[in-house]
Amino acid sequence: MNKDKRFSIGEFSEKTGIPIPTLHYYDEIGLLQPEKNPSSGHRTYYFQDIITLQKIISLKFLGYSLDKIANLLHEASYNVDLNESLSLHLNALVSEKEKIEQSMQAIKRVIKLVEGEVDSTILFSLIYNMKVEHKHEEWMERHSLTDITEELSIKSEEDKITLDKTFIQLSKEMKQLYGKPIDDSKVQEMVKNYLDSIFSFLGDDLIQKLADTNVEELDIQELEYMTTSPFTEDEQKWFNQAIEFYMKQEEME
Repeated sequence: MNKDKRFSIGEFSEKTGIPIPTLHYYDEIGLLQPEKNPSSGHRTYYFQDIITLQKIISLKFLGYSLDKIANLLHEASYNVDLNESLSLHLNALVSEKEKIEQSMQAIKRVIKLVEGEVDSTILFSLIYNMKVEHKHEEWMERHSLTDITEELSIKSEEDKITLDKTFIQLSKEMKQLYGKPIDDSKVQEMVKNYLDSIFSFLGDDLIQKLADTNVEELDIQELEYMTTSPFTEDEQKWFNQAIEFYMKQEEME
């Protein structure tokens, strides 16, 4: 290639595949500044500008910001400092990848949940709790409940979606039944279905592990703050009372 060949901004854009507005922006921030005609202001690019642009594209591919690229761009060589920078950046990308994968899983679950009309409060409660699932896992690990965390982690997405759908249906029923006496047959049937769905999801082994855990010594309040409920305070209080009544009736039988 003729290293003295000149390119107009249109030719340079066509040759490199970089849009003209982007080249304008790179010029404005001092990242890639072509020669300019003093009278017309027309930009002229050379072969060396292609090399510079390739460096910019390469560093962007590695995930560096334009500010960081500006600092690295004109280095004649790189040393261990670049390795340290790349290692830090790799860690950041791994963390971002985990967040993206978590968001993708949540989106897939929500798509399968919104097949009909869903109360927005209930739906956003589920979405938020999906977002903080990793915090729940961290909480359990801090309290030496890693075996329970491992059991929950192997639950399939289909199992989770089934539980979510049940939760949506029962939450809707609960809001409709709220205010009725807690010993009402429909209220108690709703509570039974709610508990049955949880027990079915967890399984006998996990339920036994939870039963053997001394939960009174754990910071339950911290865990509660991590989650959100679609119910008002009064609805939750009424629901808890209905569950307590159901459990007492079960113990008597």
